[in-house]
Amino acid sequence: MKTFYGSSPGQDIREVVNRISGDDLHKVLRSEIVSLIESLINPEDVDIKLRQAANRELRDHGNELMIRREVRELCFKAMSREKLTELAERLDIPSIDVLKDMEMRQNTETYRVFLGFFGIGADKVILSIKPVQEEIRAEFGLFPHQRDVANRVSQSIRDGYGRVVLHMPTGSGKTRTAMHIVSRFLTNSEPSVVIWLAASAELLDQAANAFVSAWSRLGNREIKILRFWGDYTQDMSTVPNDCFIVAGLQKMNAFKSKAGIDIMRLANSVKLVVVDEAHQAIAPTYRDLIDSLVNTGMSNALIGLTATPGRTWSDIDKDQRLSSFFEGQKVMLKAGDDNDPVLYLTEQGYLARAEFRYLEIEMTSELKPHLKRISNGDDYGPDLLETLAKQTERNVAITQEIQYLIDKGHRRILFFGASVLHAETLAVFLPALEIEAQAVTAKTEESARRRIINEFRKSSNKPMVLCNFGVLTTGFDAPNTSAAVIARPTKSLVLFSQMVGRATRGIKAGGNESCTISTVVDIELPGFGDITEAFKNWEDVWHEQN
Repeated sequence: MKTFYGSSPGQDIREVVNRISGDDLHKVLRSEIVSLIESLINPEDVDIKLRQAANRELRDHGNELMIRREVRELCFKAMSREKLTELAERLDIPSIDVLKDMEMRQNTETYRVFLGFFGIGADKVILSIKPVQEEIRAEFGLFPHQRDVANRVSQSIRDGYGRVVLHMPTGSGKTRTAMHIVSRFLTNSEPSVVIWLAASAELLDQAANAFVSAWSRLGNREIKILRFWGDYTQDMSTVPNDCFIVAGLQKMNAFKSKAGIDIMRLANSVKLVVVDEAHQAIAPTYRDLIDSLVNTGMSNALIGLTATPGRTWSDIDKDQRLSSFFEGQKVMLKAGDDNDPVLYLTEQGYLARAEFRYLEIEMTSELKPHLKRISNGDDYGPDLLETLAKQTERNVAITQEIQYLIDKGHRRILFFGASVLHAETLAVFLPALEIEAQAVTAKTEESARRRIINEFRKSSNKPMVLCNFGVLTTGFDAPNTSAAVIARPTKSLVLFSQMVGRATRGIKAGGNESCTISTVVDIELPGFGDITEAFKNWEDVWHEQN
């Protein structure tokens, strides 16, 4: 078999789609996409927009669509005999009849070559892999309010002891401030092993990049940075005695489970642990891991970072457990004479001035059964979210809001969908309205994810909507983002605050003077109001450190 992944001299999938009958296009597109197009597009343009959407679906999700026999049959029906013969030869198949009748399996060489014949899966971006270790050589300024909070946290863990939470609003520079604290700790405690823990690849990437930038300006010696998450591998049983480790909570927990002695040996060298998104720290497996790392050696300093120092908005017991884990100690950013740092930071231009818009959607009859199964403490389950994602009336309102935001001058808009399919549906449909859109979900390959996010980060007069589910709530930094559409209902004040915070970077911090947060309010489901409510919600369970 010849290895060929390009689209020439194969078959352009766009030509195939243009030859598929209008009725058959429905077999390629999901029903919710068809409903949106038929609801919002002029009847005379529906066929054109359906074909555009089908091209987009096959380009972005061809690997999942072409595995279906009915989709392949539609393509074969629309191809010339010459092209079918060429495809059969490419696959080393003796005849067209055998080609039409054969089964396809994903992750096989035959299926990869089959997709490559149509130009599907060929647009891969090859990124250089960052080294597991690199030498960092020694100006990393902070705003006055950041310096103040950094000084107070450093005081709380002086001599390498104590637990404390650094509490700063989203968008106010938590990571940058924390790296200043870490660099100061490493400078004053030589040699030292510091571990930075987080749950998502985005947060870990952000932390590693921030440390490289910080230490090259603030450091007093050469030091190693070790990456330990995802595909990054590292022998954690023999780490240097002077290093900064950026590690995924899941991967570290797996290491602890497999190598109990080695984790204790590592923990004996650790002098400081930093946990990003600290509200995750009391999950049972993570709590045991963090306790092992903190309590084993001679030092036991622990810093938690968060904009929302609680796990819930209604369960005081869970929030109290989080507070107890950090010994009730919290250092909150203070700015100006006002007790409300969010207001001060907004007025001074560090945070964008937020306009909150609400899209009220009536609950449909098919959603009523889901409401009966919702308990008070749990967030909404995937069945309810998926049902919401398929509501045509709801999606029409969302689409109209996105168009409104673009008409108001917003050029970078984040869309938080109710599910993976919801994000993908909007990303496929919006181009039918001549709006550039891309989707990023947990299914998106890392190289494609980086390419899409880098494109979104660029300044441009051409609007772009980045649709996502579950992956851009933390660790995502795109200062040009000036609007967010939140279509994922949640009872988690933490999650809501994280979504809002993606668009609130102020002009003094490289962002915008103002931003717009549009939230879909599904009547009968609770929601939240503004950033201040999220920031001040848990003050009753913490002892503020002056």
